[in-house]
Amino acid sequence: MDSTAGAAATTVRAEVPWGEVWGQADAVATLQDAASDPSALTHAWLITGPPGSGRSTLAYAFAAALIAEPGDQNAMRQVLAGTHPDLTSLRTEGVIISTKDARALVERSYFSPSLGRYRVIVMEDADRMAERTSNVLLKALEEPPERTVWVLCAPSDADLLPTIRSRVRTLRLREPGVDDVARLIVERTGVDEATAEQSARHAQRHIGMAQRLATDAATRARRDAMLRAVLRVRGVGDAVDVAGRIVQAATDDAKALTTERDEAERSSLLRTLGIPEGGAVPPAVRAQLSALEDDQKRRATRSLRDGIDRVLTDLESMFRDVLMLQFGRDADLINRELEPDLRSLAAAWSPERTLTVVDRIAVTRENVELNAAPTLALESMLVTVASGRTP
Repeated sequence: MDSTAGAAATTVRAEVPWGEVWGQADAVATLQDAASDPSALTHAWLITGPPGSGRSTLAYAFAAALIAEPGDQNAMRQVLAGTHPDLTSLRTEGVIISTKDARALVERSYFSPSLGRYRVIVMEDADRMAERTSNVLLKALEEPPERTVWVLCAPSDADLLPTIRSRVRTLRLREPGVDDVARLIVERTGVDEATAEQSARHAQRHIGMAQRLATDAATRARRDAMLRAVLRVRGVGDAVDVAGRIVQAATDDAKALTTERDEAERSSLLRTLGIPEGGAVPPAVRAQLSALEDDQKRRATRSLRDGIDRVLTDLESMFRDVLMLQFGRDADLINRELEPDLRSLAAAWSPERTLTVVDRIAVTRENVELNAAPTLALESMLVTVASGRTP
């Protein structure tokens, strides 16, 4: 980042509601203009950028600037906290956004603002809409009420149907560099510069993942162990063993992330229903408890798949490094700590074999996202790693 951009980013971070937006000065300037000038405002926006680039953070900052009167920081903070009545948001923790949830957003979009200047609908995971769900949104995006603004977030505009893309204004976020992310991690967490740089590199500039790696030695160790285990795969037996270990590690990680929250949600619901801790649940309210448990199961499934996808993303980075070495480019390796092993592999394999493995990992990511059994999908992928052939 040049000094001008850095200064602009610093200025942005000092302001409400843009204080948590980092490294996206151009995008912030565009949205500030739109929030302050009705002639620059479009009724539907799509914010795209790679994972960790701050799509949702920017979306809520924009919502706060739209809803609150200029200078009303209390209202802005209320929007940022997700408690303002004129903000409606959806962040799915399931595999897909349901048609039911999409219809609820559309219904809400036709309400007039109750306190603020606009009603804003934020959909954080717009790429998780099936075609049928996308069709629910079309009319609302095409003909929204005068004071309603939609803000969709997705990694890429290609993740949405053309009919959706044609009804929104797309704002593409820049991808920060490793050094940029490392500086932010040092600033936020106080970790040493070497750990921050390694974490930013391993996370491939994903800010949230980089922060987790930097602050959790166990997560760093688990990542390293998984990569080294895959490098040792030599046959079907190894593939089966390592696939099981990956799924178990992802399962344990998902449980660690969701168990405490699940218990808190259950306790909160029981208190709301007037049921003491450990008390019998009356038949009349069992349906509500069952609905909560179903939501939690969907969230656990999503968390498990996200964890497996993270491992596959790390594997892609490792074999990408092998390919870079095969073409004589070693300046930008993601996994420098594994360089001796990667050089040995680069010498032993042909570039064609490495590309076969990289392609197979990409296919496996798609298959897991499409509900393939994770263990079987990983076993098949690791057989390709061991043999260089697609099963």
